[in-house]
Amino acid sequence: MARTLFTNGRVFDGTGTAAVAGEVVVADGRIVAVGTGLDGDTAVDLRGRTLLPGFFDCHTHVMISHVNLFALMQAPFSLVFYEGAKNLKATLETGITSVRDAGGADLGVKTAVDTGMIPGPRMQISLTMLSQTGGHGDGWLPSGHTYHLFVPHPGRPDAVVDGPDQVRHKVRQLIQMGADVIKVATSGGVLSPRDDPRHAHFTLEELTVLVDTAAGLGRRVMAHAQATDGIKNAIKAGIRSIEHGIYLDDEAIQMMLDRGTYLVPTLVAPTGVIRAAEAGAAIPEASVRKAREVVEIHRDSFRRAVAAGVKVAMGTDSGVTPHGDNLEELALMAAGGMKPWEVLQATTRVAAECLGVEADRGTIAPDQRADLVVLDGDPMDFTAMRDRVAAVYLDGNLVAGGV
Repeated sequence: MARTLFTNGRVFDGTGTAAVAGEVVVADGRIVAVGTGLDGDTAVDLRGRTLLPGFFDCHTHVMISHVNLFALMQAPFSLVFYEGAKNLKATLETGITSVRDAGGADLGVKTAVDTGMIPGPRMQISLTMLSQTGGHGDGWLPSGHTYHLFVPHPGRPDAVVDGPDQVRHKVRQLIQMGADVIKVATSGGVLSPRDDPRHAHFTLEELTVLVDTAAGLGRRVMAHAQATDGIKNAIKAGIRSIEHGIYLDDEAIQMMLDRGTYLVPTLVAPTGVIRAAEAGAAIPEASVRKAREVVEIHRDSFRRAVAAGVKVAMGTDSGVTPHGDNLEELALMAAGGMKPWEVLQATTRVAAECLGVEADRGTIAPDQRADLVVLDGDPMDFTAMRDRVAAVYLDGNLVAGGV
Protein backbone atom coordinates (compact mmCIF):
# COMPACT_ATOMS: atom_id res chain seq x y z
CA MET A 1 0.00 0.00 0.00
CA ALA A 2 1.83 3.10 -1.26
CA ARG A 3 1.80 6.03 1.11
CA THR A 4 1.93 9.65 -0.05
CA LEU A 5 3.24 12.22 2.42
CA PHE A 6 2.06 15.85 2.18
CA THR A 7 4.82 17.76 3.94
CA ASN A 8 6.47 21.15 4.48
CA GLY A 9 3.23 23.08 4.91
CA ARG A 10 0.36 23.90 7.22
CA VAL A 11 -2.85 21.94 7.80
CA PHE A 12 -6.34 23.36 8.36
CA ASP A 13 -8.26 20.26 9.39
CA GLY A 14 -11.77 21.74 9.49
CA THR A 15 -12.41 20.99 13.16
CA GLY A 16 -12.17 24.59 14.33
CA THR A 17 -8.51 24.90 15.13
CA ALA A 18 -6.21 27.27 13.27
CA ALA A 19 -3.98 26.10 10.45
CA VAL A 20 -0.79 24.71 11.97
CA ALA A 21 2.44 23.22 10.71
CA GLY A 22 1.84 19.56 10.03
CA GLU A 23 1.91 16.59 7.69
CA VAL A 24 -0.71 14.28 6.21
CA VAL A 25 -0.28 10.73 4.91
CA VAL A 26 -2.63 9.33 2.26
CA ALA A 27 -2.98 5.72 1.13
CA ASP A 28 -5.61 4.05 -1.07
CA GLY A 29 -7.54 7.30 -1.36
CA ARG A 30 -7.90 7.76 2.41
CA ILE A 31 -6.13 9.83 5.02
CA VAL A 32 -4.23 7.45 7.29
CA ALA A 33 -2.25 9.82 9.51
CA VAL A 34 -2.10 13.50 10.51
CA GLY A 35 0.70 14.97 12.59
CA THR A 36 4.43 15.67 12.42
CA GLY A 37 7.45 13.49 11.80
CA LEU A 38 5.48 11.21 9.46
CA ASP A 39 6.86 9.29 6.50
CA GLY A 40 5.69 8.01 3.14
CA ASP A 41 6.83 6.28 -0.03
CA THR A 42 6.47 9.48 -2.05
CA ALA A 43 6.22 13.09 -0.94
CA VAL A 44 4.32 16.18 -2.04
CA ASP A 45 6.25 19.29 -1.01
CA LEU A 46 3.68 21.94 -0.07
CA ARG A 47 6.41 24.61 0.04
CA GLY A 48 4.79 26.48 2.90
CA ARG A 49 1.26 26.33 1.48
CA THR A 50 -1.84 25.27 3.44
CA LEU A 51 -3.60 21.93 3.01
CA LEU A 52 -7.37 22.06 3.58
CA PRO A 53 -10.28 19.64 3.21
CA GLY A 54 -11.90 19.80 -0.21
CA PHE A 55 -14.50 22.57 -0.33
CA PHE A 56 -18.27 22.04 -0.61
CA ASP A 57 -20.87 24.07 -2.47
CA CYS A 58 -24.29 23.04 -1.17
CA HIS A 59 -26.31 24.88 -3.85
CA THR A 60 -25.23 24.74 -7.48
CA HIS A 61 -26.91 24.41 -10.89
CA VAL A 62 -24.18 22.83 -12.97
CA MET A 63 -26.36 22.58 -16.10
CA ILE A 64 -26.92 26.35 -16.22
CA SER A 65 -24.18 28.71 -17.34
CA HIS A 66 -26.08 32.02 -17.26
CA VAL A 67 -29.52 33.51 -16.59
CA ASN A 68 -30.17 35.11 -19.96
CA LEU A 69 -33.64 33.55 -20.22
CA PHE A 70 -34.17 34.34 -23.90
CA ALA A 71 -30.82 32.79 -24.81
CA LEU A 72 -31.63 29.71 -22.74
CA MET A 73 -34.86 29.22 -24.66
CA GLN A 74 -32.97 29.42 -27.98
CA ALA A 75 -30.25 26.92 -27.07
CA PRO A 76 -30.37 23.36 -28.49
CA PHE A 77 -31.75 20.87 -25.97
CA SER A 78 -28.61 18.76 -25.65
CA LEU A 79 -26.22 21.72 -25.33
CA VAL A 80 -26.81 21.91 -21.59
CA PHE A 81 -25.11 18.55 -21.07
CA TYR A 82 -21.91 19.87 -22.62
CA GLU A 83 -22.31 23.06 -20.60
CA GLY A 84 -22.61 20.86 -17.54
CA ALA A 85 -19.31 19.12 -18.30
CA LYS A 86 -17.57 22.48 -18.69
CA ASN A 87 -19.11 23.84 -15.48
CA LEU A 88 -18.24 20.76 -13.43
CA LYS A 89 -14.60 21.06 -14.49
CA ALA A 90 -14.51 24.76 -13.59
CA THR A 91 -16.07 24.00 -10.21
CA LEU A 92 -13.54 21.29 -9.42
CA GLU A 93 -10.62 23.50 -10.44
CA THR A 94 -11.63 26.14 -7.91
CA GLY A 95 -11.28 23.62 -5.08
CA ILE A 96 -14.92 22.53 -4.80
CA THR A 97 -14.72 18.75 -4.47
CA SER A 98 -18.35 18.13 -3.43
CA VAL A 99 -21.58 19.78 -4.61
CA ARG A 100 -25.28 19.46 -4.03
CA ASP A 101 -26.93 20.30 -7.33
CA ALA A 102 -30.18 22.14 -6.68
CA GLY A 103 -31.76 21.39 -10.04
CA GLY A 104 -30.64 20.49 -13.53
CA ALA A 105 -28.20 17.58 -13.33
CA ASP A 106 -29.70 14.14 -13.82
CA LEU A 107 -28.46 10.63 -13.02
CA GLY A 108 -26.54 10.40 -16.29
CA VAL A 109 -24.49 13.49 -15.45
CA LYS A 110 -23.72 12.19 -11.98
CA THR A 111 -22.80 8.77 -13.37
CA ALA A 112 -20.45 10.37 -15.90
CA VAL A 113 -18.60 12.05 -13.02
CA ASP A 114 -18.65 8.98 -10.77
CA THR A 115 -17.15 6.78 -13.49
CA GLY A 116 -14.47 9.29 -14.47
CA MET A 117 -15.94 9.96 -17.90
CA ILE A 118 -15.87 13.69 -17.18
CA PRO A 119 -14.00 15.55 -14.42
CA GLY A 120 -16.05 17.06 -11.63
CA PRO A 121 -16.75 17.16 -7.92
CA ARG A 122 -18.70 14.50 -6.07
CA MET A 123 -22.40 15.16 -6.53
CA GLN A 124 -25.70 14.94 -4.75
CA ILE A 125 -28.48 15.63 -7.24
CA SER A 126 -32.09 16.79 -6.89
CA LEU A 127 -32.97 16.66 -10.63
CA THR A 128 -35.50 19.50 -10.38
CA MET A 129 -37.53 21.52 -7.89
CA LEU A 130 -41.09 20.82 -6.78
CA SER A 131 -43.28 23.86 -7.30
CA GLN A 132 -46.95 24.59 -6.84
CA THR A 133 -48.98 25.91 -9.77
CA GLY A 134 -47.96 29.53 -10.20
CA GLY A 135 -44.91 28.97 -8.03
CA HIS A 136 -41.19 29.55 -8.41
CA GLY A 137 -40.75 26.56 -10.73
CA ASP A 138 -43.85 27.12 -12.88
CA GLY A 139 -42.78 28.63 -16.21
CA TRP A 140 -46.23 29.73 -17.43
CA LEU A 141 -46.15 33.11 -19.17
CA PRO A 142 -49.00 35.55 -19.87
CA SER A 143 -48.41 34.99 -23.59
CA GLY A 144 -49.65 31.44 -23.14
CA HIS A 145 -46.19 30.02 -23.65
CA THR A 146 -44.29 28.09 -20.98
CA TYR A 147 -40.56 28.20 -20.47
CA HIS A 148 -38.68 25.55 -18.55
CA LEU A 149 -35.43 26.32 -16.83
CA PHE A 150 -35.18 22.55 -16.39
CA VAL A 151 -36.80 21.03 -19.48
CA PRO A 152 -38.58 17.75 -18.62
CA HIS A 153 -37.06 14.68 -20.26
CA PRO A 154 -36.92 10.92 -19.54
CA GLY A 155 -34.42 11.48 -16.73
CA ARG A 156 -35.95 14.64 -15.25
CA PRO A 157 -39.74 14.99 -14.82
CA ASP A 158 -41.98 18.02 -14.76
CA ALA A 159 -42.31 19.02 -11.13
CA VAL A 160 -45.36 21.32 -10.85
CA VAL A 161 -47.63 19.63 -8.31
CA ASP A 162 -50.62 20.49 -6.13
CA GLY A 163 -52.02 18.61 -3.17
CA PRO A 164 -50.57 15.88 -0.94
CA ASP A 165 -51.22 13.02 -3.38
CA GLN A 166 -49.38 14.69 -6.27
CA VAL A 167 -46.55 15.68 -3.95
CA ARG A 168 -46.18 12.11 -2.67
CA HIS A 169 -46.15 10.67 -6.21
CA LYS A 170 -43.60 13.19 -7.47
CA VAL A 171 -41.19 12.58 -4.59
CA ARG A 172 -41.31 8.86 -5.34
CA GLN A 173 -40.75 9.50 -9.04
CA LEU A 174 -37.77 11.76 -8.40
CA ILE A 175 -36.15 9.15 -6.19
CA GLN A 176 -36.90 6.51 -8.83
CA MET A 177 -35.00 8.65 -11.33
CA GLY A 178 -31.96 9.02 -9.07
CA ALA A 179 -32.53 12.02 -6.78
CA ASP A 180 -30.25 11.99 -3.74
CA VAL A 181 -32.11 14.93 -2.18
CA ILE A 182 -35.53 16.46 -2.78
CA LYS A 183 -35.83 20.16 -3.47
CA VAL A 184 -39.03 22.15 -3.01
CA ALA A 185 -39.94 25.81 -3.37
CA THR A 186 -41.75 26.92 -0.22
CA SER A 187 -41.91 30.51 -1.45
CA GLY A 188 -41.76 32.60 -4.57
CA GLY A 189 -38.41 33.72 -5.92
CA VAL A 190 -36.43 36.36 -7.77
CA LEU A 191 -35.95 34.90 -11.23
CA SER A 192 -39.57 33.78 -11.63
CA PRO A 193 -41.40 36.94 -12.77
CA ARG A 194 -44.96 35.85 -11.87
CA ASP A 195 -44.52 35.26 -8.13
CA ASP A 196 -43.31 37.13 -5.08
CA PRO A 197 -40.43 36.03 -2.81
CA ARG A 198 -42.42 37.33 0.18
CA HIS A 199 -45.23 34.80 -0.34
CA ALA A 200 -45.26 31.28 1.09
CA HIS A 201 -45.96 28.36 -1.25
CA PHE A 202 -47.39 24.90 -0.48
CA THR A 203 -49.38 24.17 2.64
CA LEU A 204 -47.87 22.70 5.76
CA GLU A 205 -49.82 19.49 5.03
CA GLU A 206 -48.25 19.22 1.57
CA LEU A 207 -44.76 19.84 2.95
CA THR A 208 -45.21 17.32 5.76
CA VAL A 209 -46.23 14.65 3.26
CA LEU A 210 -43.23 15.56 1.12
CA VAL A 211 -40.76 15.25 4.01
CA ASP A 212 -42.32 12.03 5.32
CA THR A 213 -42.28 10.42 1.87
CA ALA A 214 -38.67 11.42 1.27
CA ALA A 215 -37.59 10.26 4.74
CA GLY A 216 -39.28 6.91 4.22
CA LEU A 217 -37.04 6.41 1.20
CA GLY A 218 -33.88 7.65 2.91
CA ARG A 219 -33.78 11.16 1.45
CA ARG A 220 -33.57 14.61 2.97
CA VAL A 221 -35.21 17.79 1.72
CA MET A 222 -33.83 21.22 0.86
CA ALA A 223 -36.15 24.21 0.50
CA HIS A 224 -35.91 27.24 -1.73
CA ALA A 225 -37.35 29.42 1.02
CA GLN A 226 -37.28 33.21 0.87
CA ALA A 227 -40.61 34.28 2.40
CA THR A 228 -40.82 34.36 6.20
CA ASP A 229 -43.87 32.08 6.36
CA GLY A 230 -42.39 29.78 3.72
CA ILE A 231 -39.26 29.43 5.84
CA LYS A 232 -41.30 28.66 8.95
CA ASN A 233 -43.45 26.07 7.19
CA ALA A 234 -40.33 24.37 5.88
CA ILE A 235 -38.85 24.21 9.37
CA LYS A 236 -42.11 22.91 10.89
CA ALA A 237 -42.28 20.17 8.26
CA GLY A 238 -38.76 19.00 9.12
CA ILE A 239 -36.91 20.22 6.04
CA ARG A 240 -33.16 20.01 6.62
CA SER A 241 -31.88 23.19 4.98
CA ILE A 242 -33.24 26.61 4.14
CA GLU A 243 -31.83 27.87 0.86
CA HIS A 244 -31.46 31.66 0.56
CA GLY A 245 -33.46 32.59 3.71
CA ILE A 246 -33.97 36.18 2.58
CA TYR A 247 -36.86 37.21 4.86
CA LEU A 248 -35.81 35.67 8.17
CA ASP A 249 -37.38 37.09 11.29
CA ASP A 250 -36.44 36.43 14.93
CA GLU A 251 -39.01 33.66 15.31
CA ALA A 252 -37.76 31.85 12.20
CA ILE A 253 -34.18 32.12 13.44
CA GLN A 254 -35.14 30.67 16.82
CA MET A 255 -37.01 27.85 15.08
CA MET A 256 -33.88 27.03 13.08
CA LEU A 257 -31.86 26.93 16.28
CA ASP A 258 -34.42 24.71 18.01
CA ARG A 259 -34.65 22.25 15.10
CA GLY A 260 -31.00 22.32 14.05
CA THR A 261 -31.95 23.51 10.58
CA TYR A 262 -29.13 24.58 8.27
CA LEU A 263 -29.01 27.87 6.39
CA VAL A 264 -27.48 27.84 2.90
CA PRO A 265 -27.46 31.59 2.23
CA THR A 266 -26.30 32.02 -1.43
CA LEU A 267 -25.48 35.67 -0.71
CA VAL A 268 -23.82 36.10 -4.09
CA ALA A 269 -26.95 35.14 -6.06
CA PRO A 270 -28.95 38.41 -6.11
CA THR A 271 -25.88 40.38 -7.12
CA GLY A 272 -25.32 37.82 -9.85
CA VAL A 273 -28.73 38.58 -11.33
CA ILE A 274 -28.02 42.32 -11.21
CA ARG A 275 -24.59 41.92 -12.81
CA ALA A 276 -26.02 39.76 -15.59
CA ALA A 277 -28.75 42.31 -16.34
CA GLU A 278 -26.23 45.14 -16.39
CA ALA A 279 -24.13 43.12 -18.83
CA GLY A 280 -27.10 42.86 -21.18
CA ALA A 281 -28.71 39.54 -20.28
CA ALA A 282 -32.40 39.29 -21.22
CA ILE A 283 -33.91 39.03 -17.73
CA PRO A 284 -37.47 40.24 -17.03
CA GLU A 285 -37.48 43.66 -15.41
CA ALA A 286 -39.62 42.29 -12.57
CA SER A 287 -36.84 39.83 -11.71
CA VAL A 288 -34.13 42.50 -11.79
CA ARG A 289 -36.24 44.75 -9.59
CA LYS A 290 -36.72 41.96 -7.05
CA ALA A 291 -32.99 41.21 -7.03
CA ARG A 292 -32.21 44.85 -6.23
CA GLU A 293 -34.85 44.90 -3.49
CA VAL A 294 -33.59 41.83 -1.65
CA VAL A 295 -29.80 42.35 -1.58
CA GLU A 296 -29.60 44.29 1.68
CA ILE A 297 -32.56 42.50 3.27
CA HIS A 298 -30.83 39.20 2.51
CA ARG A 299 -27.54 40.32 4.02
CA ASP A 300 -29.24 41.65 7.14
CA SER A 301 -31.10 38.36 7.64
CA PHE A 302 -27.82 36.51 7.28
CA ARG A 303 -26.07 38.74 9.82
CA ARG A 304 -28.81 38.13 12.37
CA ALA A 305 -28.80 34.39 11.78
CA VAL A 306 -25.02 34.24 12.21
CA ALA A 307 -25.15 36.31 15.39
CA ALA A 308 -27.76 33.94 16.80
CA GLY A 309 -25.68 30.85 16.02
CA VAL A 310 -27.63 29.26 13.16
CA LYS A 311 -25.67 26.52 11.39
CA VAL A 312 -24.45 27.85 8.04
CA ALA A 313 -23.36 25.73 5.08
CA MET A 314 -21.82 27.37 2.03
CA GLY A 315 -23.82 27.53 -1.18
CA THR A 316 -23.73 29.88 -4.14
CA ASP A 317 -26.57 29.22 -6.61
CA SER A 318 -23.83 28.99 -9.24
CA GLY A 319 -25.33 29.15 -12.68
CA VAL A 320 -26.90 32.40 -11.57
CA THR A 321 -23.25 33.43 -11.11
CA PRO A 322 -20.38 31.94 -13.15
CA HIS A 323 -19.14 28.49 -12.24
CA GLY A 324 -15.60 28.71 -10.95
CA ASP A 325 -16.36 31.91 -9.04
CA ASN A 326 -17.89 29.91 -6.16
CA LEU A 327 -15.38 31.13 -3.58
CA GLU A 328 -16.67 34.70 -3.87
CA GLU A 329 -19.36 33.58 -1.44
CA LEU A 330 -16.77 33.17 1.34
CA ALA A 331 -15.91 36.87 1.44
CA LEU A 332 -19.60 37.77 1.68
CA MET A 333 -20.06 35.34 4.55
CA ALA A 334 -17.13 36.91 6.39
CA ALA A 335 -18.56 40.38 5.77
CA GLY A 336 -21.81 39.10 7.28
CA GLY A 337 -20.22 38.43 10.64
CA MET A 338 -18.72 34.95 10.41
CA LYS A 339 -15.21 34.49 11.75
CA PRO A 340 -12.74 33.40 9.05
CA TRP A 341 -12.39 29.89 10.49
CA GLU A 342 -16.19 29.62 10.67
CA VAL A 343 -16.38 30.51 6.99
CA LEU A 344 -13.91 27.75 6.16
CA GLN A 345 -15.83 25.30 8.32
CA ALA A 346 -19.04 26.29 6.52
CA THR A 347 -17.51 25.09 3.25
CA THR A 348 -15.90 21.97 4.78
CA ARG A 349 -17.07 20.25 7.98
CA VAL A 350 -20.45 21.96 8.45
CA ALA A 351 -21.32 21.57 4.77
CA ALA A 352 -20.48 17.86 4.97
CA GLU A 353 -22.82 17.56 7.96
CA CYS A 354 -25.58 19.36 6.08
CA LEU A 355 -25.24 16.84 3.24
CA GLY A 356 -24.98 13.92 5.65
CA VAL A 357 -21.51 12.85 4.50
CA GLU A 358 -19.43 13.94 7.48
CA ALA A 359 -18.30 10.35 8.13
CA ASP A 360 -16.62 10.38 4.73
CA ARG A 361 -15.30 13.89 4.12
CA GLY A 362 -15.24 17.49 5.34
CA THR A 363 -12.23 17.27 7.65
CA ILE A 364 -8.61 16.18 7.48
CA ALA A 365 -8.60 13.19 9.81
CA PRO A 366 -7.77 9.49 9.63
CA ASP A 367 -10.24 7.40 7.57
CA GLN A 368 -11.61 10.44 5.72
CA ARG A 369 -11.45 10.53 1.93
CA ALA A 370 -8.34 12.35 0.73
CA ASP A 371 -10.28 15.16 -0.96
CA LEU A 372 -7.83 18.02 -0.46
CA VAL A 373 -7.07 21.57 -1.54
CA VAL A 374 -3.63 23.19 -1.52
CA LEU A 375 -3.86 26.96 -1.09
CA ASP A 376 -1.30 29.71 -1.50
CA GLY A 377 -1.26 32.51 1.06
CA ASP A 378 -3.37 32.98 4.16
CA PRO A 379 -6.41 30.65 4.15
CA MET A 380 -8.25 33.16 6.34
CA ASP A 381 -7.98 35.79 3.61
CA PHE A 382 -10.72 35.33 1.02
CA THR A 383 -9.41 37.93 -1.41
CA ALA A 384 -8.81 36.47 -4.91
CA MET A 385 -9.01 33.02 -3.32
CA ARG A 386 -9.74 31.24 -6.58
CA ASP A 387 -6.40 32.42 -7.98
CA ARG A 388 -4.60 30.98 -4.97
CA VAL A 389 -5.87 27.39 -5.35
CA ALA A 390 -2.62 25.64 -6.25
CA ALA A 391 -3.82 22.03 -6.42
CA VAL A 392 -6.93 19.91 -5.94
CA TYR A 393 -7.02 16.21 -5.02
CA LEU A 394 -9.84 13.64 -5.06
CA ASP A 395 -9.11 10.41 -3.19
CA GLY A 396 -5.50 11.52 -3.09
CA ASN A 397 -5.25 11.83 -6.86
CA LEU A 398 -4.26 15.18 -8.38
CA VAL A 399 -7.20 16.44 -10.48
CA ALA A 400 -6.34 20.13 -10.93
CA GLY A 401 -3.23 22.27 -10.66
CA GLY A 402 -0.11 20.82 -9.14
CA VAL A 403 2.59 21.50 -6.56
